[in-house]
Amino acid sequence: MSEIVVVYELDKPVATGTSPGGRRGEERTVRRVHAAPAAPGAPTATGPRTLCGKDTFAMETACWKPSGHPGAPWCPAEYASVVCPDCDAVMEA
Repeated sequence: MSEIVVVYELDKPVATGTSPGGRRGEERTVRRVHAAPAAPGAPTATGPRTLCGKDTFAMETACWKPSGHPGAPWCPAEYASVVCPDCDAVMEA
């Protein structure tokens, strides 16, 4: 399998109040964690679709690189509860 990039499907922004600079902050929580193949010739860039077939355009790329953590799960441990079951099944195969 080619290089895998971890991406976050985020919820819609939620207002978090006023920041110290007087600006209203927004926080986006991770709804689902997906795996996507890297774009051809660019191992850190995400391909157009996740392993489960979702469009990656509006997703945020994680700093976590599965290839940098041999033997560890493919996604960051703090997001294990929101892993896409379809992407996980492909990664386990």
